[in-house]
Amino acid sequence: MVASAPVELRVGDLIRRNAQAVPERVAVSLGAATLTHAGLDAAAQRIGHALRERGAVRGERVLAFADTSLETLALFAGCAELGVVFAPLDARLSPGEAGVLAEVARPHWVVADAAYAEVARAVAQKCGARFAALGRLGADAERDALLAPRPAGPDLREDALREGDPHVMFFTSGSTGRPKAVVISHRASWLRSFQGVFRDAPEISVCMFPLFHMAGFTLALAAWQTRGELALVPQASAEALLEAVERRRATRLYCIPSVWHRILAADVSRYDVSSLRELDTGTSATPIELIVELKRRFPGSATRIYYGSTEVGSAAALGDADVLRKPGSVGLPSPGVELRLSQAGEICVRSPFLMDGYFEDPGATAEALQGGWFHMGDLGELDAEGYLHVTGRIKDVIRTGGESVTPSEVEAALARHPRIAEVAVVGVPDLQWGEIVCAVVVPASGAPPTLAELQRHCEGSLAPYKRPRRLELVAELPRTRATGQVQRALLVQRLGAAAGRA
Repeated sequence: MVASAPVELRVGDLIRRNAQAVPERVAVSLGAATLTHAGLDAAAQRIGHALRERGAVRGERVLAFADTSLETLALFAGCAELGVVFAPLDARLSPGEAGVLAEVARPHWVVADAAYAEVARAVAQKCGARFAALGRLGADAERDALLAPRPAGPDLREDALREGDPHVMFFTSGSTGRPKAVVISHRASWLRSFQGVFRDAPEISVCMFPLFHMAGFTLALAAWQTRGELALVPQASAEALLEAVERRRATRLYCIPSVWHRILAADVSRYDVSSLRELDTGTSATPIELIVELKRRFPGSATRIYYGSTEVGSAAALGDADVLRKPGSVGLPSPGVELRLSQAGEICVRSPFLMDGYFEDPGATAEALQGGWFHMGDLGELDAEGYLHVTGRIKDVIRTGGESVTPSEVEAALARHPRIAEVAVVGVPDLQWGEIVCAVVVPASGAPPTLAELQRHCEGSLAPYKRPRRLELVAELPRTRATGQVQRALLVQRLGAAAGRA
């Protein structure tokens, strides 16, 4: 008896099998534009063949400058089928910020759509990578683009590709201020998005996340695991999201709390949202008042809260049956996840979904993955039933609207302002955003700067979500006696006390 070879969990195989099983079913939509599962696979094949014809080989890294579009998902799929590593870049970043990420990722290829071609070419030249234009689906005139029509070639299937090979790299900010690239294998990507074998209807999921964020691609794979659809929106406005739900008869909508607040502030009755079955949230603290209002405004739907990170995927989840019973909790460990608290109370996670590590950063990888357990940087408590409650943060990273902001990066930009003597940046709690970026400034002589001036000062050097939303003027910053380090936690405590007295 000859033993059969084990089945590899490769993302490209999922895309190809859907194209065979449900070729005419929609895989991705954006407004009135759609791409079927067969069309997605065909576009992925075109991109993969174009890269291979230009010399790309398995394992090379592709840095993508692209907006949310059908073409971006086709590039994601094409990289998976060819076996090259997809690293999406936030298109809102300044050229300097993009250059820093390119230094971290050391890409072999830089791929960009037309809006970012000039910046992308400059970055490619600086880091010694090759440049390729992404092009548009159906745009016959773009002959040199990866999506340009070309003769049908053999199937792109890369048999040498293994499930443990790197699939994607997502950028995340570290507490040191230097970004890191999180490497995730095909197997981890596949398992993070798996939804079981008993889904009796395809999931149609509306995506509020831009397509540089891990969540957008995880939602895509999760929908495709059910042979369903990801409905993209150009921006996360309440109107755009609700219109997409109505147009595509969506069954799932995942929004961070700040976006749910926007939706609840809108006139939901103008839209037919009766198809919604799952309302999900996470990434920052979720007030019980928000959950109660979601239950009232979307009767008949289930609400869930997720807790995790780019490095671990889903670490814990609070199911619909518990969201009102367990206010403030993020739930039980997700299926397949082991969760414990360190002696210091830090949340630690071990699962098959973990990242491989931080790209070419063994020190940071060893620090984060101690003994195979990922250290979340959050403090937590487990109640008598084993439900997790996040109580604070060890790391200084600010989480605002689902994005990570490193205080030292913002401080470096603000320190160049001529009317600032000293500055510390902290995250202060906010019901809409989870946290907001607050600049605590010791003014130089003369008139102190205004918040609007600081925001303008950051243009061109910091993405909009990194710029301060609040300004506090102080006579001095609290510092430790021994080392002179700014006591950020004390600053946040003082700001909270001052707000309470106001």
